[in-house]
Amino acid sequence: MNSTIPSAPRPLESATVFRPLDASWRQWIAENRLRDCTPESMLDTMVKAGLDPVECEPAIRAMEEDPAFLAARKFQQLQAKLESVVANQQRVHELDPLYGHVEKRSRVPLGEFLDKYVMGSRPVVLTDVARDWPALARWSPQDLRQRFGHLDVEVQSERSADPNYEVNKFDHRRKSRLADFVDRVLAGGETNDYYLTANNEMLSQPGFAPLLQDIGTLPEFCDRSQLVQRASFWFGPAGTVTPLHHDTIMLCHTQIVGRKRWRFISPLQTPLLYNHFDVYSPVDLDQPDLARYPLFAQATVLDVVVEPGETVFLPLGWWHQVRSLDVSLSFSFSNMAVPNHYSFANPRITNW
Repeated sequence: MNSTIPSAPRPLESATVFRPLDASWRQWIAENRLRDCTPESMLDTMVKAGLDPVECEPAIRAMEEDPAFLAARKFQQLQAKLESVVANQQRVHELDPLYGHVEKRSRVPLGEFLDKYVMGSRPVVLTDVARDWPALARWSPQDLRQRFGHLDVEVQSERSADPNYEVNKFDHRRKSRLADFVDRVLAGGETNDYYLTANNEMLSQPGFAPLLQDIGTLPEFCDRSQLVQRASFWFGPAGTVTPLHHDTIMLCHTQIVGRKRWRFISPLQTPLLYNHFDVYSPVDLDQPDLARYPLFAQATVLDVVVEPGETVFLPLGWWHQVRSLDVSLSFSFSNMAVPNHYSFANPRITNW
């Protein structure tokens, strides 16, 4: 006679169909342990996501002995050392009581400009670069319409519906007659929905060559012979926003019509900006989400409004977010007479 006691049936709720603990979830376990999330909080998240706790708990424990995870911990120490080095360098820079102030200067001697702003890596607003530019007296939306309105341009459009409009900028390219775009800007009011930007490369078209003839004397630190190849044009309504990013070169950006608000963050604070993809940060300086991006609270933001006739010098690698306060016409140029070709090892992480 078989005296074995039959197993009790599993509770009804155990018949629930759980989500599989697949490779993506195991990667998630590794990533969150590398962030030092507690096993308890991770288990709670996984259960709430519909995974079986009986399967999740040993998977979390097993990660601590996984050879690939242990190797990642070693590389994490090297990254932490590098982050501590740049953080301490930033602290030294911020000992300067004027660190948070973006200077506005004129007649800066070449040697001082190179030493303090180029090699010293400090943004500055130069107030006299465009003093003899015909563009200052001539350029306006109406002037664009009169001289170039018959020409077609590429613009960025339908940006408002896409939170990643700058990352996806090539998806937002639209053709327009310049006259039609001028009318749209003047009639549309404040908006970030459309913008003619440097990425639209308007100045590469021969028909717009007269605009370059409106650019007068350039600073000593620029190479005039490279202007045609290294110049860009910007035109849009009040309210356009270029989101937080860094360029891979140094450049100057001159306001011709309207004002722009520039905000800067040192490249030494890159670890605080969640730079997971290319040259972009997901942090919005207008509405920073500190619950999602808590490290950003440690960043120091420099802030300046650039007026018509003023020129921003953007040092190498500085993060910046720019908002147009008025209908704006701007001209940027990167034809520096110092080395201005640099390489950045940009991340391409799209699932973090």
